[in-house]
Amino acid sequence: MKLEYLDAVNKNGDKIIRLYNFDSFEADKFRKAIIQTILENNINLALSSMPFIQSVNCNLTFRLADSDIGITTRDMKEFFCDLTKKAFEHLVFLLEPFCVGDKHGYQWLYDTNSEIELLFSPDGKW
Repeated sequence: MKLEYLDAVNKNGDKIIRLYNFDSFEADKFRKAIIQTILENNINLALSSMPFIQSVNCNLTFRLADSDIGITTRDMKEFFCDLTKKAFEHLVFLLEPFCVGDKHGYQWLYDTNSEIELLFSPDGKW
């Protein structure tokens, strides 16, 4: 699984962080890590510290928050995704189809007013 920040992906200047190039086994490991680390233990999850995630050009840390902020950064290298427990539960739900062999399609993992979207896509496309 690869983690990558993309700047100005269209004429509107939209920005995304994408998780891509993964199989159902890695998608399930990712989903279980979110459940165990964030939802059960209330601990931040630095994605680039996970052995099966290769950072291309950024780091992303998931953090529990009191409100759904989405992804923020100060330097375009270190990113933080701040979501409520309910939003992380929904994110886990959105990952489920990719854990049972669905290698087609993509999923935006949250819906906030953040300037940076979070894409989960086996082939990296949307």
